[in-house]
Amino acid sequence: MKGLLVALLGGGVPAGFVAPFTRMAHEASAIPSLEILLVRCLFHLAFACRLRCGRAPLLGPAPGRRRLLLHAAANVLSVACAYSSFVAVPSANAATVRKGSSTLGSALLALCVESRPLSGYDWFGLLGSTLGLLIMVVPDLLSLDPSTRLADAFGYALACLGGVALALGLAIFRALDFPAKLPTAAFAFGALGGLVCTPAMFLLQEPVLPAEPLTWSCTVAIGVLAVVSFLCASHAVTLAHPALVCAVLHSEVVVTLAVQHYVLRETVTPFDVMGAGVILGSISIIAAQNVSCHPREEEEEEEEEEEEDEEEG
Repeated sequence: MKGLLVALLGGGVPAGFVAPFTRMAHEASAIPSLEILLVRCLFHLAFACRLRCGRAPLLGPAPGRRRLLLHAAANVLSVACAYSSFVAVPSANAATVRKGSSTLGSALLALCVESRPLSGYDWFGLLGSTLGLLIMVVPDLLSLDPSTRLADAFGYALACLGGVALALGLAIFRALDFPAKLPTAAFAFGALGGLVCTPAMFLLQEPVLPAEPLTWSCTVAIGVLAVVSFLCASHAVTLAHPALVCAVLHSEVVVTLAVQHYVLRETVTPFDVMGAGVILGSISIIAAQNVSCHPREEEEEEEEEEEEDEEEG
């Protein structure tokens, strides 16, 4: 249950502000998505101080560096695709597609590599959360403007690719096994993201130097909130099932939808409200199931420890 609370309050809610802030910054000064990602990477590089203070290697122990770099590459790809989709299609729709694909990807990875199965209630909540996403995004997909259909389809494809990469990154992080892996993964993301985004930004996009305070405020807020969400979501998958963590992270979509309506003044349809309600209900089912099972699991762990002590005695 602790992992799901971390994912909900620290991972989903802060991330819900990232998509609308990205759109606000882009509309204010046409700042490209890769430039926003580069600013976020600078916040991640600050974890070098934390690692140096603990006398830990910046990229972790040598045996796990290949897996660590693969985790960083998956996350950089996920965030780059997500930020690009946020400025191409409505932010709530992009966040919806990204979270839906990440949940399905995590569920498939769990079936292939996870030894711990999901319970019936967990599957019910997982499928219900996915159903809520479909209720929100399918009507919008069916009513795309023919003049912008190709650009919109590309934006949704980027969001889907970002979700699959996110699921892969969470699964890889769960498999990392060395001390201080959380700050190490954060620094690796910043280092690899900075190395990739700097040349790509000049080759693929046109960087700008924003003059509006709104753009700088949104960009800094994106960096801080995204780092918090990254740390909490990564920590959550070490405490709970990755598919359940991704399902709880759907709370990001609800927050994004609220900001889109009250701040950006973009249209919110009845399907959006209905889908958000289904998502919140599914998260409640997952949380209630884990709360009811948590005391039982603790009792079983205590009994196992007592048996081990008796055997040793």
